[in-house]
Amino acid sequence: MAKSTTAQSRFKIQRALGVELPGLGKTGALERRPYGPGVHGNKRKKISDYAVRLKEKQKLMFHYGLREKQLVTYVKQSKKNTAGKPWMEVLIATLETRLNNAVFRLGLAPSILAASQMVSHGQVLVNGKKLDRSSYVVKKDDTISLSEKGYNNQLYKQAQETPRLPHVPACFNVEGTDKKKGTLIDTPLAADVPFEFEPQLVIEYYWKVK
Repeated sequence: MAKSTTAQSRFKIQRALGVELPGLGKTGALERRPYGPGVHGNKRKKISDYAVRLKEKQKLMFHYGLREKQLVTYVKQSKKNTAGKPWMEVLIATLETRLNNAVFRLGLAPSILAASQMVSHGQVLVNGKKLDRSSYVVKKDDTISLSEKGYNNQLYKQAQETPRLPHVPACFNVEGTDKKKGTLIDTPLAADVPFEFEPQLVIEYYWKVK
């Protein structure tokens, strides 16, 4: 029952935002009901500029499985970067290289939540060493693989049988078939984010954050 309720809530989130967020797992949130949840969900509503920006921010938050406080912390860190890059580029690169997301994007887990479970259970290896922190930011040349228990995990098998995304981003190099592993070879770009969103609206939403 709890599992069903969780799945329903994920569908409601995606319907409310009007976009499928691959990190939440199963597809089909918008197929039968391509409108917001509730009895009035299929009626057009006039929404404020603030609400539009809020939705774009929520796409990032829900897809990557973050709390608002976590996302704000990443925004602050990104704005303080010393490389001179636009902070949104830094933010996206950071979110895309979080360990749980990297496990998901490599096709080792069917969702970011499932990837987090595998990480916390010690089934994910970085450069051959167990790492149980989902927030670890994968560095260039880091290689991600699974333990034997991880490769035998039903979540890994599910990800192989029904991949959630059609391809792995070009920033990763993937090796193996039965026991896949991947190495980060480049910095992820905004174009690598696997759903539609407007970066400028997120920038405007967080313009006061320092």
